[in-house]
Amino acid sequence: MKSLLSKQDLIEFEEDIASAFNSGLIKAPIHLYNGNEEQMLKVFEKINEEDWIFCSWRSHYQCLLKGVSKETLKKDIMDGKSITLCYPEFNIYSSAIVTGNIPIATGVAFDIKRRGGDNNVWCFVGDMTSETGTFYENHKFAVNHNLPITYVVEDNGKSVCSDTLSIW
Repeated sequence: MKSLLSKQDLIEFEEDIASAFNSGLIKAPIHLYNGNEEQMLKVFEKINEEDWIFCSWRSHYQCLLKGVSKETLKKDIMDGKSITLCYPEFNIYSSAIVTGNIPIATGVAFDIKRRGGDNNVWCFVGDMTSETGTFYENHKFAVNHNLPITYVVEDNGKSVCSDTLSIW
């Protein structure tokens, strides 16, 4: 999908959400993007409208780039859904459980293959999530069964409050 949004549009959206959070207008946890805008725009050039998107608690960019309006997304974030955004009409599912969506995404890909579908699943995971057993087992299963799934490891250089490279 070629997005009508620019890198600056994505950054400005997150800055607006950060401002609302810092002003006390959002009473629930949020997880903001900081960096990776250019990479996300490139990834989404390969994503089709009928493809599935699974992600964790950092999903604002995926929602915007898949077509969720800024107004709808901001309302849902303001309502406390920042880390659990789900838009079935856009085939977008996110979860606050670190590895929660990985097996679901793999299962959807398995079903697409079983039914002979031609769409793809895109499963976005954090850099440290990619180090878990859940990720390893699902990735191995998907590769061994040639499933229509692409795992995207988002490396923002942080592991909560630690430098990822020093943790690795």
